[in-house]
Amino acid sequence: MLCHIPAARRGPLIWLVPSLWTLALGLWGLSRQDSVWRDEAATWQVAGRSAGEILDMLGNVDAVHGLYYLLMHGLFELFGASTATLRLPSVLAVAAAAACVALIGRRLAGFWAGLGGGLALGLLPAVQFYLQEGRPYALVAAGAGLSTLLLVSLLSAPPGPGRRAWPRWAAYGIAVLVCALLNWLSLLILPAHAATLWWVRAGRGVWLRWAAYGACAVAGALPLVLFSRSQSDQVSWIPPLTWHMMIGPAILLAVGGLGAWLDRPRAGRLSAAAVGLPLLAVPQLGLIGISFVQPLFLDRYVLFSMVGLALLIGAALGAAVRAARPRFPGAAGLLVPGVVGIAVLALLPVELGKRAPASRVDDVLAVAGEVARLGRPGDAVLFVPAARRDTALVSPDAFTGLVDVALERSPVASATLKGEEADPARIRAALLGQRRVLLVTDAAKVAKPSGAARDAAKAAVLKERFTVVEDRQVRGRRVTVYERR
Repeated sequence: MLCHIPAARRGPLIWLVPSLWTLALGLWGLSRQDSVWRDEAATWQVAGRSAGEILDMLGNVDAVHGLYYLLMHGLFELFGASTATLRLPSVLAVAAAAACVALIGRRLAGFWAGLGGGLALGLLPAVQFYLQEGRPYALVAAGAGLSTLLLVSLLSAPPGPGRRAWPRWAAYGIAVLVCALLNWLSLLILPAHAATLWWVRAGRGVWLRWAAYGACAVAGALPLVLFSRSQSDQVSWIPPLTWHMMIGPAILLAVGGLGAWLDRPRAGRLSAAAVGLPLLAVPQLGLIGISFVQPLFLDRYVLFSMVGLALLIGAALGAAVRAARPRFPGAAGLLVPGVVGIAVLALLPVELGKRAPASRVDDVLAVAGEVARLGRPGDAVLFVPAARRDTALVSPDAFTGLVDVALERSPVASATLKGEEADPARIRAALLGQRRVLLVTDAAKVAKPSGAARDAAKAAVLKERFTVVEDRQVRGRRVTVYERR
């Protein structure tokens, strides 16, 4: 067991054990029963395009995810399109973030703090969700962990004879820049790191270097920030900030504050609290502040702040081990494994829930199977809203022989995510010439009213001229078969 391994031989274990632990958590139920939900479907269908087609699309939509889409395109080319290829980068990224937490924790608070923090990261409910998500947020968390590790190494081991600081500062700037290109709200890590520098009373030289390399990262990301603002309609669906939306951040900050208190922070001393508390609090509070100007509050945008929470949890566990060692020297080393084991059992319903298809709002693959079963060659197919066309884009074989009567230009030809549909009059005329129509839409419990004129025209024709002969709802999606009266 770890507690009986000599300290000199624990070096690689401090990052290897949390990495393998997190990897195991990520591989457990990776396919989610062969389900893919709408956000991941966007990644899947864009990654299947050529690099040129992706770049064309980014000029119209989703520029903020451009680097991630190009990365996933390369992986799909190498390994093929599958749920494993879609989600494995996130699993590996969180495993890397866990290794960073462990290394930071050991440097600042000892072996058990590092090990406890590294093991805790993958168990956090928010991390459990995005650990197996085909989106870029886990990659940002890994970059945040790396940049924080580099900053801690620069603060705790300043350059001396024969040791140059600029390579680590350059790596720091590159890590922050790459994170910003994956999600530019990750730039909130810079004020978090500034709070750490203020806490430890960093010298003028450190401040100047941090400001220089941080400014380079901001400058590199600024064109993306400015351009993506022109596509702000993509986030227009995010609701305004309300008080109940801040309950979650308040709980996280309370837990983080307790961990910081147990670490006994002191101004001017580099500690787990001095690093972890700003990393947890500043991005959360910063996003809340931004959301008062424009609604943007989604926990995934600051998922990287969970690196700070895991570090604080590790510091609290390390403090508990130190407190127990004088009275229970033989059992103190069992504290961290014991707490982790209890946490696994206590969180088992959460862990199972995050790996079930029902953990997401819908499943584009399940509804494609229903379409394949119900459709007949020559049938028309409609999508309401048009974004539900993602089912056909991810599973084109299920729609073989069906005619998308509303589509005027395909997603690739129009350089969009969902394609361009014909005007309402043409859609109506096309439907009047059909005998059978399959409507793919949201299930009743998740459906929202659509104000689009095209969707209104579709609904009107189906109500006036067609009769429902079959209706299936599965995992948040719905397929309704209409026949001409």
